[in-house]
Amino acid sequence: MATILRDWSYRYQWLYDAIAQMATLAVGGESRFRELPLEGLKIERHTKVLDLCCGSGQSTQYLVKYTQDAIGLDASPAAVARALENVPEASFVEGFAEEMPFQDNVFDLVHTSAALHEMSPQQLRQILQEVYRVLKPGGIFTLVDFHRPTNPLLWPGLALFLWLFETETSWQLLATDLEALLAEVGFTVTPAVLHAGGSIQVLQGRK
Repeated sequence: MATILRDWSYRYQWLYDAIAQMATLAVGGESRFRELPLEGLKIERHTKVLDLCCGSGQSTQYLVKYTQDAIGLDASPAAVARALENVPEASFVEGFAEEMPFQDNVFDLVHTSAALHEMSPQQLRQILQEVYRVLKPGGIFTLVDFHRPTNPLLWPGLALFLWLFETETSWQLLATDLEALLAEVGFTVTPAVLHAGGSIQVLQGRK
């Protein structure tokens, strides 16, 4: 599953950006997509925010509009280096989401955008447990990612996109009840908000 286009997209930033813009047209463009998981949240200048699996800072650049205390975490040294160049207002750390290099109860908000579909079911559970650990009591976890379309007309386009650019883990996420999994970890979960014919979900959980 996935084609050489996936490898190219991670090798060439311009291609990754073009794919991201194309993929987010269904919700009104990339800017709108990046803002979706932040809607309804109270983020102040000193809110301590973690952008989990931040890549080269595509979402971090939106978070720094709200807070002066944003940290990005990614396992890729190349991505972290690009993020430091792209978003100098934030701090960035290299590390695995399954084993974050942070103490317990550190962050007011943990955010992740279009990253959980890259994880195996075992990794996903470990990551959610880590998110719960690093959040302060009362802290919020917010995410946006793929969802099984509720509109059958969206299935062909989503399936083609996943075949071209993603791996089997994205299909596994479509079969996963993230709300239930978050609740199992201990979060109080707000019902998912669906966009683009149900193919995109936004979820928020409170510790």
